[in-house]
Amino acid sequence: MEVRKVVLAYSGGLDTSVIIRWLIERYNCEVIAFVADIGQGEDLEAIRDKAIRTGASKCYVEDLREEFVKDYVFPMLRGNAVYEGRYLLGTSIARPLIAKAQIEIARREGADAVAHGATGKGNDQVRFELTYYALEPHIKVIAPWREWEFKGRRDLIEYARTHSIPLEVTEKRPYSIDRNLFHISYEGGLLEDPWNEPDEGMFLLTNSPLKAPDEPEYVEVGFRDGNPVSVNGKELSPAGILEELNRIGGRHGVGRVDMVENRYVGMKSRGVYETPGGTILHIAKRAVESLTMDREVMHIRDSLIPKYAELIYYGYWFSPERRVLQALMDEACRDVTGVARLRIYKGNCDVVGRRSERSLYSEAFATFEEEEVYRHGEAEGFIRLNALRLRLRAMKERGEG
Repeated sequence: MEVRKVVLAYSGGLDTSVIIRWLIERYNCEVIAFVADIGQGEDLEAIRDKAIRTGASKCYVEDLREEFVKDYVFPMLRGNAVYEGRYLLGTSIARPLIAKAQIEIARREGADAVAHGATGKGNDQVRFELTYYALEPHIKVIAPWREWEFKGRRDLIEYARTHSIPLEVTEKRPYSIDRNLFHISYEGGLLEDPWNEPDEGMFLLTNSPLKAPDEPEYVEVGFRDGNPVSVNGKELSPAGILEELNRIGGRHGVGRVDMVENRYVGMKSRGVYETPGGTILHIAKRAVESLTMDREVMHIRDSLIPKYAELIYYGYWFSPERRVLQALMDEACRDVTGVARLRIYKGNCDVVGRRSERSLYSEAFATFEEEEVYRHGEAEGFIRLNALRLRLRAMKERGEG
């Protein structure tokens, strides 16, 4: 298939900068760069200029921060998604949005192909391409890492130097860094040995818990129908909530994770993550749920979290199964309205209070003091009925009747 025009998901980093030149040389095509502003905290105008100087015919920069948090992070939070018990899916949840916006630009520009800078070993290639095909089934996808002659980032650095492409990565510190409003991830370089402790100078969002303030900070997070709506009594936009909690959590060293995870493509990889605001939101939401969510609904929902998180990690955001599970997660959160009070201190985030107008908690029933609403004697029949199958089994094993 002839390629005339390609829309490239562009970050301004080493890989995608090389890709612009490589696409032009390999396919003799027009390259349009697309930069999604999802809160990476970079000079996006400088990135736009770099794309043009590197050979792109034009560069779109779109502010997707509010959409990212409202339509991607918050639905994921309603599902309490955590992959393999630790990873809050900060990179995973960004890829479907970037790919969706990329397809929209490809339609607008009449492009016949899209391209990305994900490697042939990683998860991101799957996340991008599953979204491309879900939204535009006949689109041509170019994945340079699966096609080109370069063996690794040293080859890319040499190519960039040959073509006068500015470098921000060095061979001494070749970390792969992915940042958005929800988190920062670090992979590669010294981190590839899972025994190596991360360099403290690597972290960008969080203070070291060892050097965090010596006084705790209290924060109140308000929820409505499972969505965060306020911080310390002040209503903020979705992106505003995450920005504020990132500042608070980052100050106190909250949200660092160092783990070895199982990639979808079959290998294990080591990732280090900073997710300060997201960590606070997960803990706060659980606190409000403890008051407002029915026990059986919570237990069914919790049993589905691993599958829901796996779908996001693998890249199936636009799949029918994710939508079905999302409907369940959203219904489960219908009454998750209230406020959680948290104490933030040296890497810890502890719940110290929770309240809700929709609370199912009754102090009158829960008290250990004398009361009349709960008849203690009725527990005997409840226990004997639930023990019946256990008693029958024990009697059978003993040969009793």
